[in-house]
Amino acid sequence: MNKRDFLSASAMMGLLSAGLARTANAAVSSPVLLTVSGEIHRSNRGPFDPAFDQMMAKHGIRFVKAFTFDAPALQRLPAVSIRPTLEYDGGVHALSGPLLETVLEAAGAGTNGAVLLGLRAVDGYQAVVSRADAGSYRMMVATHLDGQPLALGGLGPQWAVFDADTIAPFRDKPLQERFALCPWGLYHIDVRRA
Repeated sequence: MNKRDFLSASAMMGLLSAGLARTANAAVSSPVLLTVSGEIHRSNRGPFDPAFDQMMAKHGIRFVKAFTFDAPALQRLPAVSIRPTLEYDGGVHALSGPLLETVLEAAGAGTNGAVLLGLRAVDGYQAVVSRADAGSYRMMVATHLDGQPLALGGLGPQWAVFDADTIAPFRDKPLQERFALCPWGLYHIDVRRA
């Protein structure tokens, strides 16, 4: 190879490498914060991977397809706000985020028949609620507490929660018993036929 051909080939490889780097950087997205699997009609990720889905593996979660949300995707969904009394400090706090039903619709969860939702938290806690009850309770996927994003290591990154102060089956219970169906640190929703 002569010097001119070598320099031309090197320049082309440099341009190609730079182009691939820009493309790769453009494809980088925010970390996935919430995964919905099971009886869904949309998918934006492949099957469970036992090598890289370590927390899911430890929690016994398996799936063939799933729909994932990062923070921007959750923030693009219409948000609602509630002001429940929280068990942790006995104070009234503002929580905001999309309704759980809105999240399920975005993931393509069907509405036919009886459906159960397995709500899994990062610490392994799981609550199971029917989709009908979650809808009637206006359960939300809270992303913000008092105007601030929910933090991992606190109650976040998401919290499946409802306004227990206003829902008949919960408002008369002791404060510490009102949120058993509401896992904080929510990271996975399993949609299953009842």
